[in-house]
Amino acid sequence: MNGSPPRRAAAPWRPRQATARTAVVLAIAASASLGLVSGAQEPVLPEVLLSRQLAAAEGLQPGDVVQLAPDADGAGTRPFRVAGIYEPVPDPAQLGSLPRNVRLHLPDLLELTRRPGAPVGTEHVATINIAVRDPADAERVAEEINRRMPGVAARPAADATGSAATFRVLQRFHLAIALVTIVASTVFLLALTIMLVDERRETVGVLRLIGLPVRRILVQVSLEGLLIAGAGGLFGLGLAVMSEALINAYFQWRYDTALLFVRITPSVAATALVIAVPLGAAATVAASWALMRRNALRLARR
Repeated sequence: MNGSPPRRAAAPWRPRQATARTAVVLAIAASASLGLVSGAQEPVLPEVLLSRQLAAAEGLQPGDVVQLAPDADGAGTRPFRVAGIYEPVPDPAQLGSLPRNVRLHLPDLLELTRRPGAPVGTEHVATINIAVRDPADAERVAEEINRRMPGVAARPAADATGSAATFRVLQRFHLAIALVTIVASTVFLLALTIMLVDERRETVGVLRLIGLPVRRILVQVSLEGLLIAGAGGLFGLGLAVMSEALINAYFQWRYDTALLFVRITPSVAATALVIAVPLGAAATVAASWALMRRNALRLARR
């Protein structure tokens, strides 16, 4: 807790010559002022912060006094005053669980959790998080700490250990699903394009009979495919952006968390367009190429 430094008590003023009446008046004034201060002063309690979910579940507000204990049996409780309520940092590993978290100042936490009879300063720390200015130096800093401090295991937070390994596996699983989805949708798009192009075989036959070369028709078909693919990609992005808020609002309400489940970033939108537009144009050209190789008279027959 941050507090103002204690003020040095001023030496009492003692006149060289004071009558008995003056001493009595000073004594009465001093006792009256001390009585007012002691009556208005309340015990100063250490302050804590409560997570929003915990405060809502227990009906607590800033200014309330709570009792905290280091053990589940409630032994060794100490009073604390609620200084405020905070929103916990969203953690996917705790999805579905109620974050009943309390934040204390480090001296208060050590005082609360210190075992009886343990000397002050003998507490041990299991994990320390260190932030580096350049994330690319995390590996080098970890190696330097391991070299200078034997017995300490330092590793970058991005390593696939613990919960990070779980999310690394999920990331690869999502990548595999995305690749399979793209391949399957490409095959479906190619089949659909072949059917659409086959319905226009008479138009293509007439264009070839009036003298348009195959290359000119392919360029026209390619431009048409690019236009349709671009319009479809923009429509898909618009639908994703509109559904993003609805999906996040529903799951945040369902799990009572501030975690973002869907996020359409500019890089994601650009990647979607880069994949969708060339694939749509390529499928149109591939479907039209098989049609262009047929005889013009056979295409134009009715």
